[in-house]
Amino acid sequence: MALEELLSLNLSDHTSKIIAEYIWIGGSGMDMRSKARTLPAPVSDPKQLPKWNYDGSSTGQAPGEDSEVILFPQAIFKDPFRKGDNILVICDAYTPAGEPIPTNKRAEAAKVFSDPKVVEEVPWFGLEQEYTLLQKDVNWPLGWPIGGYPGPQGPYYCGTGAEKAYGRDIVNAHYKACLYAGINISGINGEVMPGQWEFQVGPAVGISAADELWCARYILERITEIADVQLSLDPKPMQGDWNGAGCHTNYSTKSMREDGGYEVIKKAIEKLRLRHKEHISAYGKGNERRLTGKHETADINTFSWGVANRGASVRVGRDTEKENKGYFEDRRPASNMDPYVVAAMIAATTILWNSDGKV
Repeated sequence: MALEELLSLNLSDHTSKIIAEYIWIGGSGMDMRSKARTLPAPVSDPKQLPKWNYDGSSTGQAPGEDSEVILFPQAIFKDPFRKGDNILVICDAYTPAGEPIPTNKRAEAAKVFSDPKVVEEVPWFGLEQEYTLLQKDVNWPLGWPIGGYPGPQGPYYCGTGAEKAYGRDIVNAHYKACLYAGINISGINGEVMPGQWEFQVGPAVGISAADELWCARYILERITEIADVQLSLDPKPMQGDWNGAGCHTNYSTKSMREDGGYEVIKKAIEKLRLRHKEHISAYGKGNERRLTGKHETADINTFSWGVANRGASVRVGRDTEKENKGYFEDRRPASNMDPYVVAAMIAATTILWNSDGKV
């Protein structure tokens, strides 16, 4: 019997038991960890799932003499790898006393998104995740000659052809797997640097956008594992005249989407300007290598915004200006940003924060 036959066994024909893959974020704040357990029957609500634990000393999240970290299930997605009633479970991590561990950024985000003022504004997020596919073991982009370079940027963005698009099967497999999982993935495209791609999650409301992006990242890493290709979320994987990788964050509130919302948008952008340094410090490690003022970025030290300006910190679309309502795009977050941190910070600054520094 081939291994593939065993992997594709349909459990529902023989048992009511399912497999739940518990997923969490490790000590670096970017590494994703997971382990599986058997449950007696299908589950659709994370509140029905048991809490679990793991060895935090092996993930850089607890000392060896007190290593138990508790997983709280927070969101459920269908498992595209095991299929059937099997599930992926996005979790966050707590001490045995029930306190969020330092790397648990979801808990703080949940406080922001449960604030009545934020709930009332129904914040929508659309997250544009750029990433780079690398040849395993050599840390060199997929499709590039090892130690060498392809032709200059220009033909690769949304390009077609063996000499322009590298890794399309991985990208399409990820697209379908996310749709299967129930993630609100809204599109994909090839990016400006060859070997670099993008997928978009959203629009999704509040913290669910971050849950979905983390799950989509997990699925992508699993697919690249199968394909024997390395996934990089580095914001500037190749130095020189090559585009970096960001996670542009599209955002709107109920007030922005209603007639006259453009004035609300402009006030929100002014708040972002006043808190530029605070946001930049939380928008991803190594982002200074990307935000240089070149390659469709604004300089990291200067806040700017404009209509249809991809060289600005914040871009407003032509349609938003024309219709006097809509959304804006924060182009500063890096590809390795934590969506719990970024989404919560944007919501807190634009809805809860006053320019006098008070919340």
